[in-house]
Amino acid sequence: MTAPLLRLDDVRATLRLKGGEQTLLDGVSLEIGEGEALGLVGESGSGKSLTTRAITRMLGPEFAVTGEIEFGGASVLGMNAAKLRRYRSQDVGMIFQDPRAHVNPVHRVGDFLTEALVQNRGVDRREAERRAVVLLDEVGVRNPEHRLRQYPHELSGGLLQRVMIASVLLTEPRLILADEPTTALDVTAQSDVMAILDEQRRARGLALLFITHDLELAAACCDRLAVMYAGEIVEQGAHVYDAPSHPYTVELLGARPSIDERADRLPVLRYNRETHELMKAEA
Repeated sequence: MTAPLLRLDDVRATLRLKGGEQTLLDGVSLEIGEGEALGLVGESGSGKSLTTRAITRMLGPEFAVTGEIEFGGASVLGMNAAKLRRYRSQDVGMIFQDPRAHVNPVHRVGDFLTEALVQNRGVDRREAERRAVVLLDEVGVRNPEHRLRQYPHELSGGLLQRVMIASVLLTEPRLILADEPTTALDVTAQSDVMAILDEQRRARGLALLFITHDLELAAACCDRLAVMYAGEIVEQGAHVYDAPSHPYTVELLGARPSIDERADRLPVLRYNRETHELMKAEA
């Protein structure tokens, strides 16, 4: 059996507070193979984004992280500074939900796209721009040469998110972490961006961890789903969308709005952290 590209085993992230400690990730275990897409779904505050920060070792010193995080068989938690820089800049690419919050507004698009190639890979600036133009065209950005000379505020949200996808693909990572990359976009742009990301991932054989609230979208573009609640993975597998077995997954799927049904109240779940049991409670 082929070893997974990314493996998390019993990962716990505990926040140290003045009045004590708070466990925010509680025994997270998951695997992603080469070329596989895993959708991580759950409500806000369940620990999805925190999981990506643990994977990239970007949690601050106020966190204590235990368990095992392995990438390509190497321990991420055991990497020294040089290996960690290479891991973050070359092996793993991150796509955030709000592209405008993660680009420098005073730098042109071309500078943003080529910086990693020039600084980290030693690629000539002209060659880096040529690669950027080719990739922008592949992700559906028209007139890419002109776009390189523009500033981020001159691009729509959908266009800028395509630029973000191109910036990640330019570094040729093995794993993409996409943290709700379509949240800030309208429905049409969401569909276009996800189609591009899925197409490029499959063409390049990249692994993907896709974080989203949209269960239908995750089921459509991912091989498996993992459902997160209160810092834990409560259920995962290829069956999750069509045949959920955990009470939380069932209620999460049932909470989707429908144009055919009217619901006066949303179901409320009560969670017992000691027994790890979920119970229905009246709203």
